[in-house]
Amino acid sequence: AFFWLVSLLLASLIWFISVQLSDREDAKLQYSLLVFGAAVSVLLQEAFRFAYFKLLKKADEGLAMIGEDGRSPISLRQMAYVSGLSFGIISGAFSFINVLADSIGPGTVGIHGDSPYYFITSAFLTMALVLLHTFWGVIFFDACEKRRYWCLGLVVASHLLASGLTFLNPWYEASLVPIFILTFCTGLWSFFTAGGSFRNILKCLSCEQEGDHRVTMYSALQVPCED
Repeated sequence: AFFWLVSLLLASLIWFISVQLSDREDAKLQYSLLVFGAAVSVLLQEAFRFAYFKLLKKADEGLAMIGEDGRSPISLRQMAYVSGLSFGIISGAFSFINVLADSIGPGTVGIHGDSPYYFITSAFLTMALVLLHTFWGVIFFDACEKRRYWCLGLVVASHLLASGLTFLNPWYEASLVPIFILTFCTGLWSFFTAGGSFRNILKCLSCEQEGDHRVTMYSALQVPCED
């Protein structure tokens, strides 16, 4: 979460300086700078995600050295999930806090022709971004570990796409539907990246017995759970 906040601080500084050096009366230019600031923010977030991966790799090596069996007690997949979730939670909290501040007044959404679905749509968008950051974290860490640079490019591109779609608001159908489709597809991708399979999902749903172990939701990620 701290790494995400630092990336946002740097992006905000870049945007602020750009605005101060530009013609503030030119509405089209200011909108372009806003789009530019969002793109810079995405790129910085992914850069800091990579920096956090390198930091965790160093920490993982240290934990492995002091481990009894020469292995780290925390797996890379666990660190990727926690990192992505942290990025998502702080991103969601930061983006939705302004919406909550607007909700207490003094104006009322919809009274001047604004969409009455502003708050509920913002909530769904925030939820999607939290999930996306979690999925991106899993995919990003795996791609860095296996040096799959095309996966890194897809993560950055999908992040840019998700942020760019929000500029279509208040045309919510054009932004919310594609973002949730992207969330679903990215979720499937991260599931298989983490070691999941359709076979394990079917076993999980059927509550099939395998020896002394009961197949639970953990089996979807190939983690056995004893009775």
